[in-house]
Amino acid sequence: MNASTPQLCASVRTFAQRLSSTRRGARLARLLAVERLTAWEVSPRVIERAEHVVAELAANAALLGRVQGRDFLLALTLDEAAATLRIAVSDTRGECRPAMPQEQGPDDESGRGLLLVDALADRWGTEPRPPSGKTVWAEIGQHGEGPKAVSGQSGSQCR
Repeated sequence: MNASTPQLCASVRTFAQRLSSTRRGARLARLLAVERLTAWEVSPRVIERAEHVVAELAANAALLGRVQGRDFLLALTLDEAAATLRIAVSDTRGECRPAMPQEQGPDDESGRGLLLVDALADRWGTEPRPPSGKTVWAEIGQHGEGPKAVSGQSGSQCR
């Protein structure tokens, strides 16, 4: 008797877009991410967290990772089997690795973005992007109650 075992077909969905390293490009990255995640029918709670993470990472890429005439790359990967959304933002300034701020004063106008990423993402980190860039990534689980305070990164920070 030939009995076949049913196979679950888990899919991985991807989206990638190059955007100008400007404030407008960072805003467009956030809007595109929300549109794509809505089309993929991701839960509103995950979309809300992802929207803030994309906004922070794209703003950092456009303002701190900017090289004149070079774009940054937004990539989203939804792995349904692992129930994980991976957000990756790549820029061309590999020497400027993000660092968690050591101390924040109440009047500081910048430096809180990675604190938000750390609070909203389950995991985040950086990796080199040869020949001279870097990718900052964050992962958000689709099934947990909320983000876990897991990791911060150390290294130099460019301004």
